[in-house]
Amino acid sequence: MSHPQFEVVEAPAGRLRIVTEDQCWLEFRPVWGAPLTHPNMYLALLDEKEREILMIDDPADLDETTRKILLSELDRRVLTAQLTKINSVATEFGVTYWEVETTRGSKEFVTQSLQENAQWMGDTQLLIIDIDGNRFEVRDYTKLDNHSQDLLMKVV
Repeated sequence: MSHPQFEVVEAPAGRLRIVTEDQCWLEFRPVWGAPLTHPNMYLALLDEKEREILMIDDPADLDETTRKILLSELDRRVLTAQLTKINSVATEFGVTYWEVETTRGSKEFVTQSLQENAQWMGDTQLLIIDIDGNRFEVRDYTKLDNHSQDLLMKVV
């Protein structure tokens, strides 16, 4: 492992903190460092000011308890939903505004630079990551309604 030794502890109850040999962070947020190019690799732990505390190259290298805690916290903080319908999409100055239906209900979100934040994962599967790190998956764009397909093809 290339990261320093650390421990994730729950104190007070329900709140997680990170403790290393010489420092303790009372607030942190796990985020994927390269969610499109290396999904499930490079888990960054950021402090409350979005500064990197440490980077975990491969979470599989962590002990089972720590890995489960961090991945659970990541799931709690980051929305992952399957996109089922696109109601509207508009692009202005490299920013794309979406109004969609998902497996988690109606959502509005914003993406920047779709060249970097939308990646085809196969011939018909697309992953879109918004400015907050939320992930929207289109499992098979050909199964979307025609209007949704047209809107999607105009922006990606």
